[in-house]
Amino acid sequence: MQVSVDTTSQIERRITVQVPAAEIDEAVNARLKDAAKNVRMDGFRRGRVPMSVIRQRYGSDVRNEVVGEVMRERYVRAISENELNPAGFPQIEPTVNETGKDLEFVATLEVYPEVELAPIEGAEVERPVVEVTEADVDEMIETLRKQNATRETVERAAEDGDQLTIDFQGFLGDEPFEGGSAEGHDLVIGSGSFIPGFEEQLVGAQAGEEKEIKVTFPEDYQAENLAGQEATFKVTVHAVKGQTLPEIDAEFVQKFGVEDGDLDKFRAEVKKNMSREASQAVDNRVKQQVLGALQKANTIPVPQALVQQETDGLKRQAAQQFGLGEDFDVSQLPNELFAEQAKSRVEVGLLLAEVIKSNALEASDDEIRARVQELAEQYQEPEQVVEHYMGNEQLKTQVKSAILEEKAVDVLLAQATVKDVEMSYQDALAAAQQQAEADEEEGSEEAGEERQA
Repeated sequence: MQVSVDTTSQIERRITVQVPAAEIDEAVNARLKDAAKNVRMDGFRRGRVPMSVIRQRYGSDVRNEVVGEVMRERYVRAISENELNPAGFPQIEPTVNETGKDLEFVATLEVYPEVELAPIEGAEVERPVVEVTEADVDEMIETLRKQNATRETVERAAEDGDQLTIDFQGFLGDEPFEGGSAEGHDLVIGSGSFIPGFEEQLVGAQAGEEKEIKVTFPEDYQAENLAGQEATFKVTVHAVKGQTLPEIDAEFVQKFGVEDGDLDKFRAEVKKNMSREASQAVDNRVKQQVLGALQKANTIPVPQALVQQETDGLKRQAAQQFGLGEDFDVSQLPNELFAEQAKSRVEVGLLLAEVIKSNALEASDDEIRARVQELAEQYQEPEQVVEHYMGNEQLKTQVKSAILEEKAVDVLLAQATVKDVEMSYQDALAAAQQQAEADEEEGSEEAGEERQA
């Protein structure tokens, strides 16, 4: 077997392989002889069909099978002997495939890029310092009360937080527009589920009242024909339902797993959960800043095969999120909706893998078990959860990857300039979300600039 490898780009290789004709012919002949033992054909006894007839009838198909198997086997041998690390599957095409001639085929593949990490020294990272106060706990308990509120019809003007049952129809000028009407719709004032300005104008409305509401659609509204347009909605209010909040008593507390109904235990549990959530928000915000700095400091080529794999994964997540069903064909979703996010994820993954490798980072079984135990605290029977995770290699690998990612972020964080910033619980959660959205938007803008360049 003769092999030559050409470098066609930083991450693309072109392998040309030649296999002696004698090897192919010998394999084809052996398979035809083996097949001849069981061939049944009119005019001949079983196993007595002449080889010339066997070759004429089956030779082409058998050769195609043999050539396909040989190309796959020799491709694997070629990448092993040349120490290539493929990213995804290759494209394999025979260039010479004739009886009596040496078989020649070409395999085109992407390989993982060789990464020489640049440090993120000089990058500035803000690290929120968050303390969950008793006032924060009070606010959270009030939120829990609202989530468990009951609603009853009231004979008064609507207030913020009330639920209204309404009919509405939207108009651009004098013409109704598609998708701008509904009947018997339940709307909670202050929920922010309608465009800005709509819900506020329903404060003070009463059952049986008809109102005319004027609003302006946001410039970035998803329906282009409505973006930035002034619209009028004719609204009929059928009912106003006010909230009745539950008392904070033993019965209320028991709904949240505090079986003895102890209010102090309940507050402690709420504060513990909030502290964990705040810690996760802080870690996430710091991580996003660190990973953003890592990407800015390191520009690497990204294998398209890996981007496509990640794109397919994002499609499946979207289908699940929107309840499209297990049988939904995700290929119907356009790649363009997910490609930039997928590329960024692959890029970060490759860079983090190099951080982990170059720093010889490891995650022991003890560390994995400890992390699983933290996760299991949220469940009623934590020990069963721990044993389930530790007995499932796929779940263990997921936890191990998360631990290694955190260690890699810590290594990078040591290179950056860190500034501690005091922040409230609510602000910390909002800042972490804003950081994630800003990084995603920046990644899309940078990708757009690359395409224009």
